Amino acid sequence: MRTEDLIIAMAADNLSSPSIGTLIMRRFLPSIALVVLAVLVVLGPRSDLAVALTAPVTAMKYLLPLALALFAGMAVFCRARPEQRAGRLIWPIALICALAAIWLAATMAKMPATDWWPTARGQSWRFCLIAIPLIALIPLAGLIAALRKGASTAPMRSGALAGLTAGAAAAAIYALHCTEDSPLFFLCWYGLGILVVTVIGALAGRRWLRW
Repeated sequence: MRTEDLIIAMAADNLSSPSIGTLIMRRFLPSIALVVLAVLVVLGPRSDLAVALTAPVTAMKYLLPLALALFAGMAVFCRARPEQRAGRLIWPIALICALAAIWLAATMAKMPATDWWPTARGQSWRFCLIAIPLIALIPLAGLIAALRKGASTAPMRSGALAGLTAGAAAAAIYALHCTEDSPLFFLCWYGLGILVVTVIGALAGRRWLRW
């Protein structure tokens, strides 16, 4: 083969292979659309969703996990390539988690200790804790599949970030259905659900992202 032909063939191969960022978007966004549709059809949106979104406290059920999913998703992009670092994105993630913890502590401080568990339990804590990880499974699988095409130098950390992204997105999607608006409820159970998915992602990363 002539050198010119080889160069043309290599260029063609390069053009036909999508970037890892493109793969992540192709796997993650359709999976998110699929689970949103599933939640709306199977569980149904809360009947007062439009009104609920105007209440600042209720709106935070959506804004906190969406912000977490955004920064964790950006970190996933960075972790997919060995030459990139996600360290600068850890700080916003840590800040969001710290603000949630402070809000939780402040909410508990305003009520008697005897009201903590009844308020946190609500009417659907078990369902919430099961639903969020289940909703997150398809987006998480899509992220892990895309990351396998990359070259992460820290597979478990990359998997954890993928789990955090999928879990936070799942919490925001579940909030479309959830009518529990107490901060003590959604900070506890949404947070725990996201944590469960993050751990699953870390284990999946250790298993499938090694190279």
